[in-house]
Amino acid sequence: MSGLRSRRSASDHLPTISAFRTIALVFFASSGTALAASLIGQSSIIDGDTLEIHGTRIRLWGIDAPESSQLCRGEDSLPYRCGAKAANELDRFIAGRPVSCEPVSRDVYGRTVARCSVGGADMAEWLVDSGLAFDWPKYSNGKYDKAQREAHKIGRGVWAGSSVAPWSYRGCINQGGRPRECSDDANAHP
Repeated sequence: MSGLRSRRSASDHLPTISAFRTIALVFFASSGTALAASLIGQSSIIDGDTLEIHGTRIRLWGIDAPESSQLCRGEDSLPYRCGAKAANELDRFIAGRPVSCEPVSRDVYGRTVARCSVGGADMAEWLVDSGLAFDWPKYSNGKYDKAQREAHKIGRGVWAGSSVAPWSYRGCINQGGRPRECSDDANAHP
């Protein structure tokens, strides 16, 4: 019997390629980390940078829109709900057209992070260019910086008055601040 073992090659003991594929598929399917293929369809707007297609929550890559409870000050210095405005304007921009999203990753909440477009337009770039969202360089590496500088220069959206970056607003809220106080630039940086 020992003679038979010595005649087998080392490759006889290795799993086949199809076994590796099966193991990989089972791992990705069970881990929940596999990214979906392109998502295309009618969307529901959750907030200024989050939507849902076919039951999948999608966070737009590279930007951060004001939170729904966040206030900004308009050109007239009066507060308005800039997060709600971003969501409403995004809904108007989509206008019932199909949205196409290419998944990039998942965020800490398990949402799909994706680059999305409607009618060939990059939705994140449109939001930033309209002054409804901020380029988030931590994730975008400045991809939308040019659009943001243009919106700021012209005074579009949040740039018409005063605002706090959404990440600063959330930080203030997480430290016990209230929406009105955290929306004020002087209070948002404790």
